[in-house]
Order: sequence, then structure tokens, then C-alpha cells
Amino acid sequence: MLKIAYHPIYKHPLPEGHRFPMEKYELLPQQLLYEGTCSKANFFEPDMPSEKYILNVHTEEYFTNLKNLTLDKRSARKIGFPLSEGLVKREHIITQGTIQGCEYALEHGIAMNIAGGTHHSYTDHGEGFCIFNDQAIAARYLQSKGLAKKILIVDLDVHQGNGTAEIFQNDDSVFTFSMHGAGNYPFKKEVSDLDIPIPDGSGDAFYLSKLKEILPSLIEDVQPDFIFYLSGVDILETDKLGRLKCTVDGCKERDLFVFETIKKHEIPVQVSMGGGYSPDIKVIIDAHANTYRLAQDLFFV
Repeated sequence: MLKIAYHPIYKHPLPEGHRFPMEKYELLPQQLLYEGTCSKANFFEPDMPSEKYILNVHTEEYFTNLKNLTLDKRSARKIGFPLSEGLVKREHIITQGTIQGCEYALEHGIAMNIAGGTHHSYTDHGEGFCIFNDQAIAARYLQSKGLAKKILIVDLDVHQGNGTAEIFQNDDSVFTFSMHGAGNYPFKKEVSDLDIPIPDGSGDAFYLSKLKEILPSLIEDVQPDFIFYLSGVDILETDKLGRLKCTVDGCKERDLFVFETIKKHEIPVQVSMGGGYSPDIKVIIDAHANTYRLAQDLFFV
């Protein structure tokens, strides 16, 4: 059974006029239930994670300042969210959703998190709406439990996974692959193990040809025993923060190719959603829902 992390706190309210579309976290599970892609049995509600797993990635000073809401104003501004006790709790629970998802992926082949993909979070600070790096924490969790040795992170959000690259820059046991908009945020890129910058306006054909050229051979070379996939839908032409001009169908073909390739190699995968900022919320929900539809069809039908 496909297991999906979701908690009501994911839709934590932000001040009116804030540009981050928090409503997608509530609408996406509703859509999946309404159309019959999923039932209530597919969803699990994560709790708070053990702090020791967060501290395997993030510094104690950063973690303590977040927990106590004593982060300095400049650091809080870089994150982009107004800090609150509820928001910090939300980030804990999202992280636990990804950790638990790893356990389900080991059992069923794949697991999803309605939120997560917080790849701009560094060891000692957050930025770009990212506080804890959920997939980095989960990667270290797997290794600490002896559940995986070699891990591949496939980051296809439109923005480079700069925080993830920094966290694992000296760690050969985790291979970081980021395919992202060349001219997009972050404007100072970190160095992943493999970075593929895509020019603005490239569209489906160029984007998909690059991915199909790279991913199969990358998996063969890295030989991971676990994969994390960040499936941001901010590659869409309608996205306010995107610029790659991919279509919803192209985004769906991307997910299909990633899933088919991973399934062929019989490697468990945990999927976090990442970005999606199209003005029309229906476009965001449909593009994200395609990822779940494909996961159900490929892994469980």
C-alpha cells in the first residue's frame, strides 16, 4: 500500500498576503481522496521526531535558537516565514513524515510526503522557506540505523538544492544530484556531486532529454541502496518562481520516467513534494496529484 505522510499542521496559517501557497497542503490530500487515487488508509499522521536525528544534520546552536524562537532577525528573514512555535512544530512533523516514509519505502518500495523537500536548509541556517532539511535528516537516519549505506538524492525542483549540497559536501556516502534552473534562485549555487543547470525557457523536450540521458547511468554508477526524490512542480511554465516553461504533461512525464527507472532497479524511494507556485492553485494541485497517481499505478496496481 502507498503510504503518504500528512498532518493538519502542514497547512499552518501565514499572515494574509504571504506568497507561499500553504493551502496546497490541505487541498492535495482532499483531491486524492475525492478522485479515488487514495483512501484514508493510505495516509499516516507523523508525530514529533527524536531531536537526535535532527542534530545528526543541523548544528545544536541553530536547532536551539529555532526551538526557543531566539533566532536573530537576519537569520529569520532569510527563512522567509514569520517564526512561531506552531511553525517550528510543523517543520519537526514534516521531518518525521519523511523519516517514517523511509521505513514504509523499505517495506513497499515507495512512500510520499505531502510536504517536505526543504532543500535550502543548511547545517547551520535556513533560507528560502526551508527550516529543517527533511531528506538530509532522513538520509542520516537510515544510515544511523544500518538501513542504507549508499544514498542518492535526486532533486528536480526548479531551484538548486544548495542546502543539501552543503550538508553532504564531504560525505561520499550520499550522492547529491540537482537539475535546476540555471538563472534561478539561489543565485550563488553550492556544488552538488552532480549539478545540471537548465537554461531559462528550455521547455519539455530539452528538459526531458537531459533527464533521460543522465538518470539511468547515474544510478548505475552510484549503485545506491536508497533514493530520495524531490519532485517540485515549479518547473511549470505557469510558475511564478520557475522560468523553465515545462507543461503539466511534461512534468508528469518527468515523474513517470523517474519512477520507472527507480522501479526497474528495485531501489526504495522516498518522495517529498518541494515547490509549486503557479497563480492558479488548481494547476499546482493537478501537477502534484499526478505524482501520486503515477506512484499508485506503477507500484501498486
